[in-house]
Amino acid sequence: MNRLEERIASRKHKDVYELIRFHGTVSKIELLEQSRMTGSTLTRTLEELVSQKLILEAGLGDSTGGRRPILYEINPHYGYVFGLEISRIASRLVLCDLLMRKLDSQRWPMTESMTPELLLGEVAAAMSDMLARHRIAGQDVLGMGIGAVGPLDRFSGIILEPLYFPAQGWTQVRIVDFFRERFPFPVLLDNGANTAILGEYWADRRHNTQHLLYVHVGVGLRSSMMTGGKVVYGAVDMEGSIGQMIIQTDGKRLGDRGNYGSLESYATIHALELEAQAKLKMGRRSVLLEKEPNPERIGFHHLVQALHEGDPLTVDIFTQTATCFGIGLANLLNILHPEKVILGGSLISCHPLFFEVSTEVALRNAYYYPKYQVEFSQGVLGEEALVTGAAVMVANKLTE
Repeated sequence: MNRLEERIASRKHKDVYELIRFHGTVSKIELLEQSRMTGSTLTRTLEELVSQKLILEAGLGDSTGGRRPILYEINPHYGYVFGLEISRIASRLVLCDLLMRKLDSQRWPMTESMTPELLLGEVAAAMSDMLARHRIAGQDVLGMGIGAVGPLDRFSGIILEPLYFPAQGWTQVRIVDFFRERFPFPVLLDNGANTAILGEYWADRRHNTQHLLYVHVGVGLRSSMMTGGKVVYGAVDMEGSIGQMIIQTDGKRLGDRGNYGSLESYATIHALELEAQAKLKMGRRSVLLEKEPNPERIGFHHLVQALHEGDPLTVDIFTQTATCFGIGLANLLNILHPEKVILGGSLISCHPLFFEVSTEVALRNAYYYPKYQVEFSQGVLGEEALVTGAAVMVANKLTE
């Protein structure tokens, strides 16, 4: 089987295929304008892509005075892709066609018993079941994309030493080798923030945002940047580096690793839980103690419930956490100047307060605001961004 990049023979064919993929359904006239090819070259290219079953003729468009133009679309059943998310709270698997329509999915809570051996075994079994259920042969799968918590080595396919997994064993996990040994298709690995931004860009591709920033706020802080439709990579896996941004020079540290005064020490789920527990031990009154009398056992789910009930202490803690995150976000705006910022993760989705407070603080501290206008969004895909982007990563390889 050819490598994914070799399935479409030439750069010319890849460019036309990508134009059709980008637009969804597009006329030959529009392709002629955008591809800058001669009419005969484009006709020949389209005929070859149709003969390879990479694209389909999708009927005729509206006439503008002459013959009605032929419409083209990619063939969604040319191949299929798996996307896998490995995260600390839950992991997900999806099977998609090439339009990223979800054909099947499964979710696993990441409990204290969910070791790599157990999860990967269950994922492999689910993949086989999905292929059998949808009568898809292994050779019709273009590949599997994995978006995982970093740090990781995407070239060697290894999850290195991620923090805060509930189960033991999530270090030096050779995840790509595991699936390559069991399935006859390529397996790609990248960090979850990068696949999330790919998913969101695909879902909102018509807007063609040139400079896009994604930040995931949950158990940890994860970020990625995209320019000109391409993910920006550093010399090392930089997914979690935002968490080490120092926002208070003499500040606290989360656990025994990382920088003192770092953003993750003030604006993550664990930091939120520790702050609530400390306040309750100091004697502050709160409905939290009705949910869990032992302050040390107060968890994120208790805090979310109390926030929705309007508990004053919980509102204050969330507001303080969102304010700290907003300061970190302002620093990113002042350095990177993205056109659009997508915020995802459990802290963003749990209640409108966090998004509203953090973005207001960020704008207030953006140096060039209001001349510099940035759009904030919670994205199109929500919790499906990361796993969808993992599948998109595989489909993107066709035109690289």
